[in-house]
Formats: sequence, C-alpha cells, structure tokens
Amino acid sequence: MSTTSSTNPETTAPAGPSPAAEPGFRPTRLIHNEATTEIPVHLLFRDDPAPAPVPVRPAVVGRRQGTGEQPRTRRPEAARPRPVPCADPELRERPARVLPGAAGVAAGFCGAAGCAVTSWWAGVVPPLAAQALGLPAYAGAGLGPAQWAAYAVAGALGMFGFGGLARGRTGRAWVLGLFGRYRGTVRRTGLMWVNPLLLRRRVDVRLRHWRSEPMPAADGNGVALKAVTLVVWRVRDTAQATLGVEDHETYLRECVEAALARVPVEPLGTVRSSADVAGDTLTRLVAADAAPVGLEVFSVRPVRVEYAPEVAAAMHRRRIAALDAAQRASVLTSVVDSVEDTVTRLTVRGLVELDDYERKMLVKDLTVAFCAGRGDTGH
Repeated sequence: MSTTSSTNPETTAPAGPSPAAEPGFRPTRLIHNEATTEIPVHLLFRDDPAPAPVPVRPAVVGRRQGTGEQPRTRRPEAARPRPVPCADPELRERPARVLPGAAGVAAGFCGAAGCAVTSWWAGVVPPLAAQALGLPAYAGAGLGPAQWAAYAVAGALGMFGFGGLARGRTGRAWVLGLFGRYRGTVRRTGLMWVNPLLLRRRVDVRLRHWRSEPMPAADGNGVALKAVTLVVWRVRDTAQATLGVEDHETYLRECVEAALARVPVEPLGTVRSSADVAGDTLTRLVAADAAPVGLEVFSVRPVRVEYAPEVAAAMHRRRIAALDAAQRASVLTSVVDSVEDTVTRLTVRGLVELDDYERKMLVKDLTVAFCAGRGDTGH
C-alpha cells in the first residue's frame, strides 16, 4: 500500500545536502518590525542553544493597507522661512540735476524780450505801444519766415524758462521721471529750475505719525479684539516708496493689519509688560515688511484695545467674576489669619483652656463673626 505525501512548493528544500537535514537544527524565524528592522525571534525568547546568524535588512516604514494608517515621518521638517519682499535693485534714490531759479528767470525774460523785439521787427507793434515803450519808428518787414522762426525760438525759450521754475519746501521732495524712467529726486529748498518735460511727484519726507482705525486683533486666548495703533514712520527712499509700490500709505496700513493678525495683543491696563512686548514685536514685523519699499518705521504701539462687540459683554462679566473671586479669596485669607491669630493668643497666654470641641466651636464662631463684620464693612 503506497501513501501519497503533498508538498508545499514554498517550503520544498532544494536538492543536495541541507542544514535542515542535520539533527538538532531549527530554522530561524523572523519578526518584521516596520518601525526599525527585522528582529530575530531567538533574541526575544532565547530558546535555541545555538542560533544561526541571520542577515538583517532595513525595513521600509510604510502605510498599512486597509487600516487607514498614515505613514510616519522620521523627524519633523523644519518650517520654511517666510519669503521676504524684494524691491527692484535699480530703484535707489539719487539726486536729480537742477539749476538755480535765477537761470530759469533769466531765460524766461530773455524769451519775452525776444518776442517783443521780433514783433517790433515785423512791425506788428501798435504805434501807441511803441511810443509808450520809446521804440524808434520802424515800418517793419512783415511776418515772414524769419520772423516766425524768431517767434518760435523766443517763445520756446520763455516757456522753458518760466515753465521749469519750481519751489522746494522743507520736508518735501520731488521725484522726477521722463517717459516712465526714474531720473532722480530733488530735496533742495527754495527757487530752482527743473526741466519742464519731466514728470514731478511730490513726496512728504517728514517724520509722520498715523493713528489707525480699529483693526481686528486677538488676545493670547484667541478672543476677538479691536485695536487702534499709533505708527511713527517716514519715507527713507523716495524712489522705492513712489515707484516700488502703488501706494506706500496703503501698503503700510496693510502691513500693520497683517502684523496685528499674527501678534496677540492684551487689553490695556491688564499686564504692562505684555503690552510692551506686543508693541516691540509689532514694530519689528512692520519695519521688516516696510523696509523693501523705502519706508522707515520707528514705532507701532497699540493705544486702544477693546473687545469686539460680539464678545464684549461676555468678557466684561468674566472680568467681574474674576475680580469677585479674587476679592473673596483675599477676604477669606484675611479672616483665617485673624481667627488663627486670635485663638493662638488666647491659648498661648493661658487666658482660656480649650479642648478639641471647644476649639472648633470657637473657630467657627470667630469665623462667622469676622465674615459678617467684613460683609457689613463692604456694604
């Protein structure tokens, strides 16, 4: 009678001598740990007298299929730094070329005098005007090409002379441009002559302060607030402030609003040190954001911080409750100290001898009396 044995293709040993055929040998079993590496079982139970060396391969930490488990990271990634705005490197303030105002005045008068002489030359000056000006009688050559050319030259000279006159004021600057290109900045004061073909933009470079409207903010617990800030700033680079951004005042306002959304602000009158820290942090953030557009920020300080209307009533009740709890704790501490001091003096000086029951009753009566006295005083 023959028996048929079934073999598993995965466990069938190859032909030839095998270590499994030797007596006393056990195959080494492995436990796969997906967190680190493959761990041999004999290292856990130590039941084999002579375990065979097993090559250990690093395991791949992955996701278990069908369990919804997310892959575990080896180490937390460092937060990427916030990108800093960068201005055009070619936009740097530089002085523009201007002439003294006397040169423009002289050129304007020369142009006007040239037009008058050309009119006398063409004979178009009225006789009464010629007599009043003391001009010699002249029949005139008429308005020919030469006269029109003289008119054009004299008129252009007069227009350029008088049209280029400008007055510089203290604390104000002119940003000049020609056909969309920056040509320089004028910070001079007094009368001067500027090329009339240049486009002029007046910029205030004085030290300025701006009191903002109530802006949304939050305290350390995330409660909504309305904060009014006082910003002290000035324009440092007129080219960047005028050409590097559409409106530098609007840009500064938005920088302050963005900083308030990132920095917790406490209501004024609570903790003085926290208000100073919040002001310093706001100043640093706004100054860093406004520097690329040529603005110099000296101070950003909250001057009024109030709770938002939707949470103002609740926070007011919460503050009153906290003050009441603190007052009750202070009164209770004072009463306990007074009762302890009274009982100690009575017993130490030997005025009364009290057992435990009498001591408890005395403490109770004194506590009630002191509490009642504090309540009457408070009313």
